[in-house]
Amino acid sequence: MSVNNTKNGGTGSFIRDNQKSLAFIAIGIVVLILLYIGYQRFYLAPRAERATNEMFKAEEYAMVDSLQNRAIDGDGSYPGFKEIAEEYSNTKSANVANAYLGGLYLRQGKYQEAVNALSKYSDTGSPIIDPLVTGLLGDAYTELKDYKKAADQYKKAASKSDNSFTAPLFLKKLGLVYEAQNDYKSALENYQKIKKDYPQSYEASIIDGYIARCEAR
Repeated sequence: MSVNNTKNGGTGSFIRDNQKSLAFIAIGIVVLILLYIGYQRFYLAPRAERATNEMFKAEEYAMVDSLQNRAIDGDGSYPGFKEIAEEYSNTKSANVANAYLGGLYLRQGKYQEAVNALSKYSDTGSPIIDPLVTGLLGDAYTELKDYKKAADQYKKAASKSDNSFTAPLFLKKLGLVYEAQNDYKSALENYQKIKKDYPQSYEASIIDGYIARCEAR
């Protein structure tokens, strides 16, 4: 009985002795919540809207090979993807801008710049776009001949979404990376997986030649 009284007394004593501190902690939590809500509503939301409104021109330029530099750097009137990614960080538009930037840098042969941009992309939950962006990062590492990192990205891309478009595409690229490292056993496993798990895919229709090449090694 005395033990319980001691415990209860100790708890009550702690609360009494620290009541002011506990109140400050509670107030601090409320203030942080209000600041977060305000940040989301009055800072991020307007920035996100401005970024969306400004990005359409860069998207138009990205569709034309001769206008790629305008898509990246802007045209003096409208910002390019580079400025949008920097100016509107933490917005969906900046995330998309980094994906565009990475793809454009790849097309221009600027592989390290592509890695830098694509590494900033955050998954959105899209079963197509997320694997494609991850796969583009694998392409950039492949061009840089960093085959280990390329293989890691292709594995991630293939596993992000179990569909017959992106999964077999990146399994094939993963196999090619393994072949570049003379690991024909691992390459063969990926090619055979395409034939077995994604028989209706385009990759499955051409994979027999890849399989035969690895089996001949």
